[in-house]
Amino acid sequence: MKRRKFVTEILAAIPLVAGVKLSGRIGREKITLPSPKNIMEEKAMKSKDSNVLKPIELPKPEKAGGKTVLEALWLRRTIRNIKPDPLPPQQLSNLLWAAFGINRPEGNLIRGKPGRTAASASNSQEIDLYVALPEGVYLYDASHHRLVPVIAGDFRARAGRRGAEKAPVNIFFVVDLSRYVAEGQPDPRIKDPEVQKSYYYVATGLIAENIYLYAASAGLAAWFHNCDRENTPNEFKLKPEQKVLFAQSVGYPA
Repeated sequence: MKRRKFVTEILAAIPLVAGVKLSGRIGREKITLPSPKNIMEEKAMKSKDSNVLKPIELPKPEKAGGKTVLEALWLRRTIRNIKPDPLPPQQLSNLLWAAFGINRPEGNLIRGKPGRTAASASNSQEIDLYVALPEGVYLYDASHHRLVPVIAGDFRARAGRRGAEKAPVNIFFVVDLSRYVAEGQPDPRIKDPEVQKSYYYVATGLIAENIYLYAASAGLAAWFHNCDRENTPNEFKLKPEQKVLFAQSVGYPA
């Protein structure tokens, strides 16, 4: 083989090995790089995906464990210093079930609804629990015992108390006033705002005390307090008939 032919064949094989395309003189390589537009689009897609919340299927709540009711009552207290450490899924499951979960799936004689761990006027079940975690806000769906996504982002600071924004779980109490009238509330005074207020304040207190007692039983810290009622309704995408009432922070004691 002549020297010139040998060199020509070697040069022709280089693009196949290196994966580049020669253009013009020997050694001038044309390499296709990702365009800035493609890179930005890829980053945007990743960012968009990271902001999409998925439902959280909670483990079945446990039926045993923790301290007795009497022991929990002796230990019940407000603890404001809370660590930012997240709660394990099982503990979060137990907490939300204890707060306002379903303990009688077969329901009762009043309106045929499943029974809950906290009472409500004529079983209206007018209180919704919005759970603010570091990654976003969820609505507690007691019927399926899961957390339904509401909005991505850290809104724990809407709990409105210094230090509460660091708690791993902030539970917001939201009343839906439409449930009083729409479901045929037997009390003829139910359209009176003061009567409604007496109902949902009592319902909130019952749920909050369930949280306190579970926290005491499980060695957790709990703190019931006011919250930001001005910005929260829009951020949580609430309906006009929904009102933000209070918040409760829960986590490990610091």
